[in-house]
Amino acid sequence: MFTMKRILTSAAMCIGLSTTAYAQQEITIGVIEPMSGAGAQTGIDAKAAMETAAEIINENIDLDLPLGPGVGLTNFGGAKIKLIFADHQADPQKGRAEAEKLITENKVSAIVGAYHSAVAAVVSQVAERYQVPFLAADSSSPSLHRRNLKWFFRTSAHDEMFSAAMFDFYADLKSKKNIDVGSVSLFYEDTIFGTDSSNVQRKLAGERGIKIAGEIKYRANSPSLTSEVQQLKSSNGTVLMPSSYTTDAILLTKTMGELGYKPQAIVAQAAGFAEQAFLEAVGDKAEGIVSRSSFALDLAEKRPMIAKVNELYKKRSGKDLNDNSARQFMAILVIADAIDRAASTKSEDIRTALQKTDIPGEKTIMPWANVRFDETGQNTGATPVLVQVQSGAFRSVWPFETASKPVVWPMPGR
Repeated sequence: MFTMKRILTSAAMCIGLSTTAYAQQEITIGVIEPMSGAGAQTGIDAKAAMETAAEIINENIDLDLPLGPGVGLTNFGGAKIKLIFADHQADPQKGRAEAEKLITENKVSAIVGAYHSAVAAVVSQVAERYQVPFLAADSSSPSLHRRNLKWFFRTSAHDEMFSAAMFDFYADLKSKKNIDVGSVSLFYEDTIFGTDSSNVQRKLAGERGIKIAGEIKYRANSPSLTSEVQQLKSSNGTVLMPSSYTTDAILLTKTMGELGYKPQAIVAQAAGFAEQAFLEAVGDKAEGIVSRSSFALDLAEKRPMIAKVNELYKKRSGKDLNDNSARQFMAILVIADAIDRAASTKSEDIRTALQKTDIPGEKTIMPWANVRFDETGQNTGATPVLVQVQSGAFRSVWPFETASKPVVWPMPGR
């Protein structure tokens, strides 16, 4: 049956059927990420991750991933995808302008992005207005999928899912390791990412009976965090829970070292704490930091395909995949798979195909159960894990049953 379908498809192409699927020889996907400014390294890494995904799609690379084996998009006669990158510079209004340009001038079939949730909020509104699918690869604000948008989809977990995992981790520490997290201090930046994250964590702390010892909201990209860290030190919470992008994460960690602030643990909302640039900038001060994650590289020990993908990415970037770049990689595979199944570049057809997405977790590089979108466009199968910096590298430490290493608690030097 499959062979006959391929023969009929080839015959249709030869006689020149004028369908959208076969007339299009190159499928364009727009990508909006921070390629300059404070978040530039995240965007640069995203570009390498997404180009790695495009390489797997466009070339005959035998990996058990969507569109892995074979060349190009099957339902487009092997047509290849082309990624068009735009730099939003961490500025929502710049993101708006770039999204409009991608849609009206570059005629992209879909848009993927945008790391900063504040930018994703604006770009997804533009996509909604033009009726073009927008796939949030790496923006985690819970409010993004609750705006009744028809064209919004998100492959990875949002911060309610991530934060619930953190508090489940605290419960497991108490029941399985006799470690009591009695209090937490919240530290978060003042954009939609930070404020949404803190709202969720505040709510969960109340529900789980964990005291909030301190709560600091700070201005993103602040030149100094001395007074904020002094307040955190005075609050004396058992665990610090920061929600910060890279430059702020670096500044926070260095300032903590300078002021001698040492909570028992740091459990971060990923973002800047997941970046290689952060690890390189703070050195051994990162040792023991726990972060929520969509990805754990050490899962390659059980699923060798992850190591092969990481090798391809490393050739482009010179570094390993992390939480952010792994999500960016998967987003391109998911949107390309939907376009291929739609056998069309019409927006409504792609949207319908996204709604029908059903990718088993083992056909991803993630610890996800699957990729299935609910009526809001959220992937409900994006199961989080927790990782910890051990000997300078992230190792999976929770869920305990599948972890590669036992969690180190308290942090070294505490």
